[in-house]
Amino acid sequence: MTTRRRVLPLLCLSLFALGDIALSIPARAQGALAVEVAKPVSLPDIAIGSPKATVTITEYASMSCPHCAAWGENVFPMLRSRYIDTGKVRFVFREFPLDIKAAGASMLARCIAKGDGERYFAVIATMYQQLDPLLARTKDTLIQIGKLNGMSEQEVANCETDQSLLDKLKADQKFAFETLKVDSTPTFFVNGQRLKGAMSFEELEAIIKPMLKR
Repeated sequence: MTTRRRVLPLLCLSLFALGDIALSIPARAQGALAVEVAKPVSLPDIAIGSPKATVTITEYASMSCPHCAAWGENVFPMLRSRYIDTGKVRFVFREFPLDIKAAGASMLARCIAKGDGERYFAVIATMYQQLDPLLARTKDTLIQIGKLNGMSEQEVANCETDQSLLDKLKADQKFAFETLKVDSTPTFFVNGQRLKGAMSFEELEAIIKPMLKR
């Protein structure tokens, strides 16, 4: 599975107006890239798995990306059960919204989760399952997801018009685009190694296993 969505980053947003695997990177450059990937910019990281895990996987995804949704529904559960929940892999999710709809969904997920990684991943799983209505009826779908998670319609609207949150989302996306060279979704960094495209579980496992033996 190597399909991916490639779009210039959304660097100007306003709310409720509503793969191929990359070439290998030299070890020294990969080490420097790993350092850059490891540090959050504006928003705190959403992560699950042991902080002491040998392998850290960082995914940049857009909530409007069908390939991200397919990967999240079909590959992520296997990765989680075999590697994340067993303490071998730490998984970090970072938003890279490719359009205004994805930005709105990302903001709502942040507002619902309030920094709780497990809750955040549960919300984005729901969003991926409702991708078609999310894209077709964005505002109504976000309100519905908010209500399912205990938010009123006004609270959802307040979240979607939170300029500070939006500015931080934009700043993180700009850093990913300019510094980490993320220009498509999904993009993964596995201990600093950049990989573009919705990899199969077997492809990802082949990369992880040698790292666990080091």
